[in-house]
Amino acid sequence: MGALEHFLTVDVAHFGLLAIFITMTLESACIPIPSEVIMPYAGILVAQGRFPLWQAVVVASLANLVGSVIAYVVGSTGGRPFIRRYGKYIFLSERHLDSADRWFAQRGEITVLLARVLPVFRTFISLPAGITRMNFARFALYSLVGAVPWNLALAYAGVVFADNFGVLQANLHKANLVFYALLGLVVVGLFTRWLRRRRH
Repeated sequence: MGALEHFLTVDVAHFGLLAIFITMTLESACIPIPSEVIMPYAGILVAQGRFPLWQAVVVASLANLVGSVIAYVVGSTGGRPFIRRYGKYIFLSERHLDSADRWFAQRGEITVLLARVLPVFRTFISLPAGITRMNFARFALYSLVGAVPWNLALAYAGVVFADNFGVLQANLHKANLVFYALLGLVVVGLFTRWLRRRRH
């Protein structure tokens, strides 16, 4: 277990639901804190009788909602001016903003919902949703609905593997590596396609 994971588990063990709320809020506010560590360890505390499973899931999901709203507000208030001014340095233009607007107008709900159960995406999805000014009520609803099954699954896994936390973490780590590898291939493929279009 790395230093960050050790710190998070000690923090959750000491402060319980308060630590879960704070860390899961930060995770959804674009701070890369791994819920794959927090929620399984919360499940261990559930198995130890510190608090019931439903409390862990409700607190984590509400925290995800709070963090998501923070990121959404940041994106909606400062995201577009920032991209207009500095977007050229990261290959973003007004045309990309228009495309993102159309995407979130047509597919915003399903995008937010699916992103909540995908590593990396779940941490940052609220920012583009805010930049494109996706309908706030629908954004909040789908953010909360998407957070619940993710938190429930991870916490329940912690309950089931309470005596084998190391094994659970190792398997989650392997699953993340596979996901990152596939994501990397997709990014390389999209970048290659973009280069070919630029040449033609």
